[in-house]
Amino acid sequence: MRGRAATWPDRALPPGLSRRAERLLATSAVWIDPADLVDIDAFREQWENDLGVPSEVIDRMKAFQAMWGGLILPPMPLDDSYDGGPRVLEATDPLWIDDLSRPGWWFDAGPARTALAATFVIGPDGTFGHEDDRVVPLHASIAGWVEAVALAYAAMERAETITRYSGDAVADVDLTGMEPVPETAGLADTWWYRPDTLVSIHTGCAELYTIPGSRTAHVYTGIGPRAL
Repeated sequence: MRGRAATWPDRALPPGLSRRAERLLATSAVWIDPADLVDIDAFREQWENDLGVPSEVIDRMKAFQAMWGGLILPPMPLDDSYDGGPRVLEATDPLWIDDLSRPGWWFDAGPARTALAATFVIGPDGTFGHEDDRVVPLHASIAGWVEAVALAYAAMERAETITRYSGDAVADVDLTGMEPVPETAGLADTWWYRPDTLVSIHTGCAELYTIPGSRTAHVYTGIGPRAL
């Protein structure tokens, strides 16, 4: 997807992104009009009084909206787990989730591109996760997801070969001598590299639904140094 420059009308790119992610946002992403997003302050009193949502949680939602709200990324390429990720980043409903070791308030991060049962959520510490009655953290931050999408496109464009593994075969992917790609802040979904090779491993849906056979991995070879 090639869109207009990522501004509305002069929207600055979020700070701290790699040049690779900045290129993706500038050339292949769009921002929708902020007026079309949920007005967090308009729901503050209702959320606080009816749901008992602490004010600091609503402040986090407002900060997310100001930084990321309205961003439409191209779908994650080669993705058959999350149908490409959120359709648009937007803070909407706060959610209390207690199935984790540290229960807390999360909030929806934007609607899915298709009719997925699960949603995308942001945690108390900024974690980006996948939720369906319980949550599986995918990346330690929403920036990690953005970086993963950018890296996927860079790798796909430059790789000489791309090999897909699924189910039990994912365990056979050789990570010897590989290091994690730090920008992606991977948790259930991780990226690894060594000279000329990238590997992505996706276990989020497998963990969420306890279906080990839905794990996937992609090995990109012959990418050269520029993909990183």
